[in-house]
Amino acid sequence: MEAITNFSVRVVQRYLPSAYVLALILTAVVFVLGIVVTDQSPMDMASYWGGGFSKLFKFGMQMVLVLMTGYVLAMTPIMQKVFTGLTGLAGNWRQAIIITIVTSFICYYLNWGFGMVAGAILAREMGRRVKVHFPLIVAAAYGGELVRGPSSSIPLVIATPDHFMEEAIGIVPVTETLYAPWNIFLTIALLALLIIFFMFQKQPAQIDQLKISDEDIDTEVELDRSTMSPSDWIENSRIPTLFLGLLVAVYLMGQVIDKGFSINLNTVILIFLGLGLLLHKSPQAYQVAAAKAIGAARGIIIQFPLYAGIAGMMTQSDLVGQFSEAIISVATPTSFPLLTFLSAGLVNFFIPSGGGQWAIQGPIMMQAAHALGADPAQTIMAFTWGDGWTNQIQPFWALPLLGVAGLSARDIMGYLLIWLLISGAAICGTFVVLAAMAG
Repeated sequence: MEAITNFSVRVVQRYLPSAYVLALILTAVVFVLGIVVTDQSPMDMASYWGGGFSKLFKFGMQMVLVLMTGYVLAMTPIMQKVFTGLTGLAGNWRQAIIITIVTSFICYYLNWGFGMVAGAILAREMGRRVKVHFPLIVAAAYGGELVRGPSSSIPLVIATPDHFMEEAIGIVPVTETLYAPWNIFLTIALLALLIIFFMFQKQPAQIDQLKISDEDIDTEVELDRSTMSPSDWIENSRIPTLFLGLLVAVYLMGQVIDKGFSINLNTVILIFLGLGLLLHKSPQAYQVAAAKAIGAARGIIIQFPLYAGIAGMMTQSDLVGQFSEAIISVATPTSFPLLTFLSAGLVNFFIPSGGGQWAIQGPIMMQAAHALGADPAQTIMAFTWGDGWTNQIQPFWALPLLGVAGLSARDIMGYLLIWLLISGAAICGTFVVLAAMAG
């Protein structure tokens, strides 16, 4: 396994283009496929691309804010003490790997947006405080991203009354999907496999360790208060940030009282924002931290619109529909969940948005599941796992983590490619066993 992983790392570092160039290549591939497979004209494909280009503007801004506010929170003095405590638990690089994996996996399970930032920042702190190969621990932090927890949109939608497919499949409760015994077992098994895989990697002879000193993350500005102007005093006073931070806290408490506790991207942003404001000592300190954080979001800003354009071409040209129908044509009731998993994983590489992919591909797959007599709950979870599975080698979802870490996709994808194969085998094996038990 070590030799295979080392080979994968070398190949990926040599041949994988940057995440931005990969997005350009995918754009060209889908453009050509639309013309060749679905008989669309070049003008049609260009129109579909342009129509989709702006579809992720809102989501892209949400991701920028998740990254920026989480990064700024991590730079507060109290959070640095927390990270120091966590990294102090790691007596060697393998312990650092285990702590990072377990922490990020739990955070991903609770909410993928929270896990993305928390895992990246913890890996960053481990990388600068523990003698560990930095790309290795960043890859370990990202490996848990495939987990499907209570924030997974597809099972939650299907469990909600009046969802858009209720007439066709009814309401499928989360006790049959997310919290089915087999799915809980699979989740725990994947965590164990992730730990085993990364624990037994061998660090390179030349360890690439993150070089960041405490001074590099210092946000405090020393001023002579005797010469401060009124504007300087306001910018370096705790009062403005304390007020806004408390305002955020009051709003969130009101939402919990009125609607109960639930986490979505907007909630994550507000939590990070409020805590960052309360824990930084002044507006000036917050702005200094934000200035250091915002550069990490450049990949999101320039690449998310490209993937939105790719999704526009995939859907409007009916490439997704034709691919799904080709899968259905060879499926049987026992093989259908497995094929659903594999097809969702492949389409996810071109449409890296679970909700968007489900809206397009889901009705086709669920109609086929009904016609074949396949288990709807297993089909839903097969689709959900497939949607998360290929995120391991899809730079779209790794961009926030890579931004925090300051790495490129090729630095971590060699490890994640092998983890993709291991996790894929475990998930496929689960659906094969379920099919055998049903038969």
